[in-house]
Amino acid sequence: CAVAVRLAVDELLGEHGMTAGVEGRELVEMLAELPDLWDVNISAWQNDSATSRFAPEGFQEEYIDFVKSVTTKPVVGVGRFTSPDSMVSQIKRGVLDFIGAARPSIADPFLPKKIEEGRLDDIRECIGCNICAAYNNASVPLRCTQNPTQGEEWRKGWHPERIPAKDTNDRVLIVGAGPAGLEAARALGQRGYQVFVAEAKTEIGGRVIRESRLPGLAVWSRVLDYRATQLRQMANVEIYLDSPMGTADVLETDCSLVAIATGSTWARDGIGRTHHQPAPGAKGANIYTPDDIMDGVEIEGPVAIYDDDHYYMGSVIAELLRHRDLDVTLITPSSVVSEFSTYTLEQEHIQTRLLEWGVRIVQQKELAAVGADGLDLTCVYTGKGRHVKAASIVLVTSRVPNDELYLSLSRDEAALKQSGINRITRIGDCHAPSIIADAVYAGHKYARDLGAVATEAIPFKRELIELSPDY
Repeated sequence: CAVAVRLAVDELLGEHGMTAGVEGRELVEMLAELPDLWDVNISAWQNDSATSRFAPEGFQEEYIDFVKSVTTKPVVGVGRFTSPDSMVSQIKRGVLDFIGAARPSIADPFLPKKIEEGRLDDIRECIGCNICAAYNNASVPLRCTQNPTQGEEWRKGWHPERIPAKDTNDRVLIVGAGPAGLEAARALGQRGYQVFVAEAKTEIGGRVIRESRLPGLAVWSRVLDYRATQLRQMANVEIYLDSPMGTADVLETDCSLVAIATGSTWARDGIGRTHHQPAPGAKGANIYTPDDIMDGVEIEGPVAIYDDDHYYMGSVIAELLRHRDLDVTLITPSSVVSEFSTYTLEQEHIQTRLLEWGVRIVQQKELAAVGADGLDLTCVYTGKGRHVKAASIVLVTSRVPNDELYLSLSRDEAALKQSGINRITRIGDCHAPSIIADAVYAGHKYARDLGAVATEAIPFKRELIELSPDY
C-alpha cells in the first residue's frame, strides 16, 4: 500500500492565496519525505484544467518545477499535456517522474501504447476544448471532440480502435469534407468500404479549418490533422477537392449510398434562442455574421456583436475585431458572456480577457430591432429600452443547415432509384447544427450504423439501479 498526496501548490490568487514560491514550497519542504508519491498541480479546477485557448501545453511547469529539488519521492504532474514530445521533455529535464494526462487519455485511451510502439501519427491528440468537462458538469454521458467513441464503450459497445469490417459492397459518396464528412470517411475506410469524398472548396476541414484560424483556437485544427493523416493511408478512400456537387453530379457517381455533410451557415436575420422570427430591420448592408468575419470581410467600427449563441464564437469574434483595433461592444441576453462556457471552465477567463482587451459588455439585453445606426435593445427583466450605436453589426445567433442538396435529391425518389442510390443521409451540421464534437460523433455513428439491421430495440444499454430489499 502506498500513500500519494495531491497538493495544489499555487491557487493563482497572488497574495490572497497560496503561492508556489512561498507557502506552496514551504509545505512541500515540511512534508517532503512523508508521502510515497507527490501529485502536484494548481487550483482551482478552471485553472488546473485550462483549455488550449488560455494555456499552452505543460503550462504548470513554472509552478511545480521546484518539487523534485526538495524531495526524493517520485513526482507526478499535469498541465494539458497532449503531445509525446512535451511529456518526454519534462521527464528528461527532471521536472516530473510521471505524466498525468486525463484529457489526452479521453481523446486517445491507447495513448501510452501508441507512444511505446512509435505510432505517433496515429495518436488522436486532445484539442483542449474541455467539451469532456462540459458534459461531466452537465451530468450527461461524456463526449470528446476527437474521440467519438467516448461514453459509448459500454452503452453501444464502441471500441476506440476497432470497428466491424464492412458487410456489404456498397460504394459510398460523402459530399463535404468537414468534421462529420471526414470522420465518416475515416471510419468507413477503416471498415473497408470504397469511399469517395467530394469537397467544394480547395482544402478539407470545413468549419474546423476556418475556426482554428480564430484567436486561441489554433489547436482545434488537430481534428483535421488526425483524420487527414489517417485518410492518406487508406487506398480505398479518395478525396476530390474543388468539386462542388449538384443534384445531377450526385446521381452520376455510381455510388449506392450517399452522405450529405455540407455543414451549415450562420443566420443573418437574428433568429436564435430569443428570436424565433427574423429581428425587425435585420436586412441592412451593415449586418454581418461570423462567416463574413472568418471569410476576411473588412468591417468598420464601432462594432456591436449580438451573441445569442452563448458559447465561444461571440467572444472570439470580439477578440479578433479588437485585434484589428476596432471599438467593440458585445451584447448578450445572459447575465454573463459565453454562458455555456461555464461548463467548459472558460467563462471567467473569457470575460476577464474581453474586459482587459477593452471590449464593452452589455448583459441581460435582448435584441429588439436592427437600425441603420445600431441596435435597439430591451432588458430581459424590465423591458426597458436601450440603443447601442454601431457602424457594423455582427449577429451570432444560430446556424442554418446547408441541406438544399439533400432536400433536392430526397424529393426525387425515381431519379435516386434509377441511378442506383439506395439511401441518402444527411449528417453533422447539415442535419443539426451543433458543436464540432457532435459533428464528429454524427459522422462516426453513420459509419458504424451502415449495414446494421434496424430494430425497434433501444440502441444502447441502460444502467438500471436496483435498490436493496432492506433499503
